[in-house]
Amino acid sequence: MPDLPPAPTLGDFQDYVRTLEEQRGFSGNSIEQTALLMGEEVGELFKAIRKRLRMSVDANSAVGEVDQELADVLIYLCSLANRLGVDLETAFRAKEEVNKQRTWTSALPALP
Repeated sequence: MPDLPPAPTLGDFQDYVRTLEEQRGFSGNSIEQTALLMGEEVGELFKAIRKRLRMSVDANSAVGEVDQELADVLIYLCSLANRLGVDLETAFRAKEEVNKQRTWTSALPALP
């Protein structure tokens, strides 16, 4: 089992997931498979949020906790980035430089 350093970088998480997938036999999954699995995890995250907010959920549906589902999404995000050759930390920093130039507003448009 791989270990994460005490204060991991995004690159450390990506390396961890790469090793984890090799050990668990998932390294052969395609980009498409990984993207679809990530989508399923996002759906599970949404269910967990609904559960936390006390919104109705299917009683027969297994619903995890928000923290666990967020972790699953992160794992698949790292996995997908690895398959696409994306360094998440570099991508994050570059995107934030773009976002710093944007103007943000919190006002919602009036409904008709």
